[in-house]
Amino acid sequence: MDSRKEKYQKLLAQLTEGFDWPTVYMFKFIVPADNVKIAQVEQLFDANEAEISIRNSRKGNFVSITAKEMMLSPEKVIERYMAAEHIEGLMSL
Repeated sequence: MDSRKEKYQKLLAQLTEGFDWPTVYMFKFIVPADNVKIAQVEQLFDANEAEISIRNSRKGNFVSITAKEMMLSPEKVIERYMAAEHIEGLMSL
């Protein structure tokens, strides 16, 4: 089994056991301080539903993005992480 599939199976188990669904889930990402990349992360979330906060790193090279949104199931959380994978330089926390 590849590590990506294994990572998401492990996350699915943690989300299933650790939360009552639906729930407000908090996503945390770190991306290079680039307006295009920040916009790409913001586009992953519903502007009307998600609460998004952005904080610059101490040196200003990176940006921390926290988004809280009502998620209906663990599978929906994983779909969101998979959609974020294409953003170059993104790290999921």
